Amino acid sequence: MQEDIINDILAKKDTLALLPTGGGKSICFQVPALALEGVCIVVSPLIALMKDQVQNLKSRGIRATALYSGMRKTAIDIALDNCIYGNIKFLYVSPERLSSDLFIARFKIMNVSFIAVDEAHCISQWGYDFRPAYMKIADLRELKPALAVLALTATATPKVVNDIQANLLFKEQNLLQKSFLRSNLSYSVLYESAKYTKLIDIFNKVNGSAIVYVQSRRKTKEVAELLTNNGIDATYYHAGLSNDVRDKRQTDWIQDKTRVIVATNAFGMGIDKPNVRVVVHLSLPDSPEAYFQEAGRAGRDSKKAYAVLLYNESDKLKKEKILAHNMPSIQEIKQVYESLGNFFQLAVNSGKDNMFSFDISAFCLRNNLGVIKVFNALKFLESEGYLVLSEAVNSNSKVLVKCTKRVLEEFLKRKSEHQDFFKNMLRTYGGMFEDFISIKESFLATKLNISIAEVKANLLFFDKQGLIIYQEQTDKPFIFFLEHRLDIKDLVLNVENITQRINTFELKHQAMLTYAESKTICRSKMLLSYFGELNSVNCGICDVCLERNKLKVSENDFKKMVKEIKRLLIDEPLALEELQLKLKVNNPDKLFEIIKYLMNLGFVDRLKTGKLLWKN
Repeated sequence: MQEDIINDILAKKDTLALLPTGGGKSICFQVPALALEGVCIVVSPLIALMKDQVQNLKSRGIRATALYSGMRKTAIDIALDNCIYGNIKFLYVSPERLSSDLFIARFKIMNVSFIAVDEAHCISQWGYDFRPAYMKIADLRELKPALAVLALTATATPKVVNDIQANLLFKEQNLLQKSFLRSNLSYSVLYESAKYTKLIDIFNKVNGSAIVYVQSRRKTKEVAELLTNNGIDATYYHAGLSNDVRDKRQTDWIQDKTRVIVATNAFGMGIDKPNVRVVVHLSLPDSPEAYFQEAGRAGRDSKKAYAVLLYNESDKLKKEKILAHNMPSIQEIKQVYESLGNFFQLAVNSGKDNMFSFDISAFCLRNNLGVIKVFNALKFLESEGYLVLSEAVNSNSKVLVKCTKRVLEEFLKRKSEHQDFFKNMLRTYGGMFEDFISIKESFLATKLNISIAEVKANLLFFDKQGLIIYQEQTDKPFIFFLEHRLDIKDLVLNVENITQRINTFELKHQAMLTYAESKTICRSKMLLSYFGELNSVNCGICDVCLERNKLKVSENDFKKMVKEIKRLLIDEPLALEELQLKLKVNNPDKLFEIIKYLMNLGFVDRLKTGKLLWKN
C-alpha cells in the first residue's frame, strides 16, 4: 500500500493509512516529504520514538528536529527558526506543543509540505491511548486549509477509523488499508500454571531472537536471571536502567549478541529488528490493540515466527482486581491533583508550561497512595487537558553554544585555562553553534584525561557565563502542566468522559479475556475480526487451527457436527454408540476424534455411567 499512500499525499489528498505493525508506515511520509518543498510536520506522542527517528534521519544526512514537552524555550526557538530559515525537512512535534503561542506564531509563516499524524488512534476516545491534545491538529488545518493530512496507525477498530477522519477534518473519507493478516505468524494461548517451566521449554524448542514481555521492572530481572540460570542467553531492559546500560543491552540484542530480552511493554517501539522468532507474553495485555502491536514484533522478515501468550486463571483474577481496586474515583483524582501541586510546591494560579521531573514512587510514599491508582488518576487528568505525564526517556546530555565565535574567542583569551577543554569539545562534537548536540561526559573525560565531575563542572561554569546552554542527562519521566494550578474547588472534571474511558478500558479488557479463553476460534481470525476484517479465513497455524487440523475434517463439516452433538447432548446424556446412531455417522473414528477434541476443550463431559453430556 505504500506507493498508493505516497501518491495520495503527493496529490494533496487527506489520507488515513492503516498498516500493521512492521508495515512500513514511516516510509509513507518520509518519501513524499523529501519529494516536496517545505517542512513535513510529524505529530507523535512518544518522545523516545521521536528522538530515535530524528537520529535515524540525521544519520542519513537528512535534517530533522523535534519539539516535545519539557524542552527549554531557547531550544524551541532555535528548532523553529531552523524550520523557517534553515533546511529542516522534518519537524517532529508532541501533540501538547501544537497549541503553544510560540509554535502557532511560527507555524503561520512556516513553509509546510503536509502534516503526518503518527499513532493517529490517539485522537479517538475509543482508541486505546486517547490523547486530547491530538484534537488541536484540527486548529492547524484552519490556519493552513490547503495542507493535506496523512494519518497513520497500526491499531484501529472501525469506530476509531471513523473518529480519526472526522476529528482531523478530512475533506473526504480516504482509507487505505492493508490487511492485518500476518500469514507467517503463529498465535498461541497456552494454559499453564507453571509459566516459567513452559517458558524455558519454549526457548529450548524454538531457536532465534526473542522478546519476553512482563508487567513490572522487578519481573524483567527475575525472568532474565531464570533463563540465564537455565542456559538460555538473556538480559533485561526497563526505563529504570541507566542510559548507557539500556543502549548496550538494546544494541547487543539487535545485533544478535544477546538472544532473549525480557522487558516491559514499552520496549520495541520503533526498533527495526526483522528476525525476531518468538514473542512471549507472561501476563495478559491490557487490550487486543496492545497485544497485536507487541506480538507483531515477531517475524517481520516474513519467515515463520511465534506469538505466545501464557495464561492461567490467576491472570483473569489479577485483571479484575486491578479494575476493581485501581480505578480512581472522581474524588481520588482531585486528591491526586491537589497533592501534585503541593509536591511541586506550586502556588494556585501558577505553573502553566512548567515541567517537573517526577518520581512516582516518592510521590506515592509521601501521600500514602497506590502507584497504579495514581498513574490512572494522572492519565485521567491528562485526558482532561490539565497536564501531561511523559514516558521515562533516557536522554543524553546536550550542549548548544549560544554566543558568537568572536565572543567565545575573546572569553578564551581571558580565561586561557579553559581553552583546551572548549576547543576539544568543539572538535569532538560539530554543529554546536547551530543546534543542541548530544554529548557524553564520560567520553570527554577520557579524551581530556580528567574526571566526569570535572567535565560537568566546566560545562556548568560555561552555562553560568552565558556561553553555552548545558542540558544534563535525565532518565526520569516528567509532569508538564498545560494549565495553571487550580484551587481544588475550581477543578472541573467531565464525569461522563471519565466514566466512558473506564467503560472503554473494561471492554478492551473483556475482549482480551475472550481472546485468551477462547478454544475454538482461530486466533488470527479473532484479532482480524476485532479490527474490522470480518471475512478472514482460518490461519491454519495457530494453536486452535493446529488442534482442529488433527481431526482431518473440513471446517464446515466440523461446525455442522458440533452443532448437532450439542443439540443432542444438551437434552440428555448419551453413550457414544447412541450418539453415532442418532447422527447417522458412517465413520465412528472421526466422531470419536471430534468428541475427544470437545472433551479436551471442556465442552463435553463423560459421566460415571460412561455416557456423554454437553456442559454449559
